[in-house]
Formats: sequence, structure tokens, C-alpha cells
Amino acid sequence: MTNHPVPPVWFRLPPGFHDIGPEDRDALEEVAEALGDLGDSSGDGEGDSAGAGGGAGAGAGAGAGAGSQLGRLMDCLDELAGQPGLHLVHTSVGLHPEGPQTVSTSLFSLAVRRTEDAGAGAGVARMALALARSAFGSGSTRRFLDLASGLPCALVSGLLPVPVPGTGPGLFLARAVTAHPDGRHLLLLDLTSAATGHADAYTAILEAVAHTIAFTDPRPRPPGPPPNGTGTSRILEVLG
Repeated sequence: MTNHPVPPVWFRLPPGFHDIGPEDRDALEEVAEALGDLGDSSGDGEGDSAGAGGGAGAGAGAGAGAGSQLGRLMDCLDELAGQPGLHLVHTSVGLHPEGPQTVSTSLFSLAVRRTEDAGAGAGVARMALALARSAFGSGSTRRFLDLASGLPCALVSGLLPVPVPGTGPGLFLARAVTAHPDGRHLLLLDLTSAATGHADAYTAILEAVAHTIAFTDPRPRPPGPPPNGTGTSRILEVLG
């Protein structure tokens, strides 16, 4: 949390994302258990059928895969919410079916961090560079996006190192860092998934979300009352 007021931000997510918060972990565990039961029911056939779906990173597949992946994503949410100086504005879980018994899971988050850099572009570049150097393993990529707002935006993506070897596939993270027009805040958009086989697709999703960021309410305003002297009086209409 931060003692400074958080500026308003608007954005759009594609279908398949559902708003959640840290307090929703129990509900997500129930979803994971249901997905696990679905996967178990699909594994009653031949023993070699488990290999037909490709690598484990392709999606939250049969058995405990769905539960473990959702659990790891919720752990990421807990870690993000506990970072000092970071205000978690919005979180959503992505559930995208890949077949009758396969679901890809992901976690989207939008956070705001106050910056003391004199220029917003310097803060964006420094955070993107620090993330690329420290957070990812090998194979990370970093590039800049041209937003309609003209504000600087860096997109960094790659595989996160596995904390304990042998505990399963690593997580994929795509992060977009951009500046708020007030020059005092940075926006961090994260999309995390254990479905590493869909890294390019998740990167494209996050890039698309970054292009929808707005700092004024984009929803159309309801029509206001007519200016003084130009409207008609409802009372006169009734009396007449």
C-alpha cells in the first residue's frame, strides 16, 4: 500500500478474464478442484493417453495440473500484494478452454508505484531494465510500445526461474511498464501463466490491454440537462 493517492486508470480485458482479489483464494481453490476432477475423469482410458496433449506447459490439463497452476498463480498474487510501495489496483484470473478437458489459466494484475524520477520515461526504462536483468531466466525479451497517449511504455517478457528444481514447469511473465501523465506514478501490467507454450499469445494479450489504457473515463456520459433558457418546462407542458 502507499500513503499517496492512486490516480484513476481505465483499461479493457478480453473475454475469459474474471475479476478476483486476494480474498477469493478459497473460491479459486474450489474451481481448481473442479478442474482437477474433470481432468481425472478424462484419464480413465489408456495409460499412454497423457502424452497426447503435448508439453505440460500447454495448459492446465488433466489431474492436479489445473489445481497446482491456479495455486501458483494465487501465490504470485499474494507476493505482489505484499510488495512495499506497490498499490494493487486490479486483478483478474484468465480461464481459456483449449479442449473438452483442458483449460489454460493466467493471472492479470494492474499495480501502481510512485516514482521519484524527474522524467517518466527514465522511470519506465529503469524498471524495465531492472526486471529484464533480475527477474527472468534466459531468453527474456524487451521492447518499447507506441501508445496512443504518447507516454513511454516498455514490454518485458520471459520465463521466471523455478524456485525449487523438480517442482514443475516455470511460470511465464509478461510485464508492461508505462507512466501516468502526472509524472509521479508508474503503471505495472502483469500477465502470468504456467501455460508457457502460449507465451507469445499471452504477450500479445498484454500488449493489447496496454493499448486500451486511459486516464479519463472512456464511457459516454449521460446527457445532461439543457442549458438555461433553451429547454421546455415540464410543468408548463402539463398545465397547457
